Amino acid sequence: MSSLISVNNLTRHYGDFCAVNNISFELAAGDILGFLGPNGAGKSSTMQMLSGNLAPTFGEISINGIDLLEHPKSAKACLGYLPENLPVYPDMMVADYLDYVATIKGIARSERIRAVKEALISTEMTAHALQKIDKLSRGQKQRVGVAQAVLGRPSFLILDEPTNGLDPHQTEQMRGLIAQLSRRATIILSTHIMQEVEAVCDRVLIIRNGQLALDQSLVQLHNCGSMLLRTDGAGQNLQELLARLPQIETVQKVSSRDDMHEYHLQLRDDCNVDTAAGNISECVLQAGARLYQLESQARQLEDVFREVISSGQ
Repeated sequence: MSSLISVNNLTRHYGDFCAVNNISFELAAGDILGFLGPNGAGKSSTMQMLSGNLAPTFGEISINGIDLLEHPKSAKACLGYLPENLPVYPDMMVADYLDYVATIKGIARSERIRAVKEALISTEMTAHALQKIDKLSRGQKQRVGVAQAVLGRPSFLILDEPTNGLDPHQTEQMRGLIAQLSRRATIILSTHIMQEVEAVCDRVLIIRNGQLALDQSLVQLHNCGSMLLRTDGAGQNLQELLARLPQIETVQKVSSRDDMHEYHLQLRDDCNVDTAAGNISECVLQAGARLYQLESQARQLEDVFREVISSGQ
C-alpha cells in the first residue's frame, strides 16, 4: 500500500537547541497513529511542522505526494488540524463559524453550504448549528473543533488532545467519532492519555529527546513473546521437557506448591505462538501433569512508554 503521509529526516532547531532530530515515518490510508512523548520531547514542534504551521530546519513532509514545504496551499488542502487549544470564536454560532473556516480554507462558495452540512452531520452537531459556541458543553465545543478540521473532507487529520477536559461519557463519544473518521482519513492522534491510544489507535510512535524512540503496531507492542503456564503438582520432569522445545528461549518456575506449579516461558523471536502452545501442551501431557492454564502475556502501553522514556535518561 502506498504512503499517504511521508516524513523524512524532519528536524527543527531553535538557535543551538535541537528540538526535533531526524524523525522519519510513513502512514498509509486509514492508519490511526498514536503520537506520544513526555513534556519537552519535541512533540508539539513536530505537530506544528506536520500541520504546516512551523517550518522545519530541514527535512521533508509530503501529503498525497505533495511536498508541504514547496506547495503548502495544495498540501494543506489535504489536511485538517485540531490544535490543543480550540480555535473557536465563542460569540459566533456554530454554522457561521464553520462557514467562516470554510471560507478561509478556500472552499468555493458553491460548495460551502454542502461542506458545512457534511461537517455538522459527521460530528453529530446538526442540532446545535444555530447555537452560540459559548453556550455549548465542553464535549460539544470539542466536536465543533473536529468539525472545522474535517471541513472539505481532508484525507489527513491531526488531532491534538481531542479528549482534553472531557468527562468519561464525552470521551467515549469522541473515541467513536475518531473511529468513524478513520474510515475516510489517516489520523495522527497526539495525547498524553495512554488509554486513548489503546482504545482507538492501531500504531504508536514515541518521541524521546527529540528523536524517534519507538514505532510499532499495537499488536506488536502488546506481544512480549512470553507465556504463562500453570499445571498441577505432578510432572517432575516438566521443566526439563519444556527447555528442550525449539520455540522456547528460557523456562522459569515462578511459583511452586503441592497442588500447582507456575512457569514463565520466554519464546524465541521467530517462533510461531500457536505451534509453541501446541508443543507446550504435549509436554505437559507427556510429563503426566494436568494443564490448568496456558496464555500469552501482554505488555501494557503504559509500561512500554515508561521503559522507553527511562532508557533515554
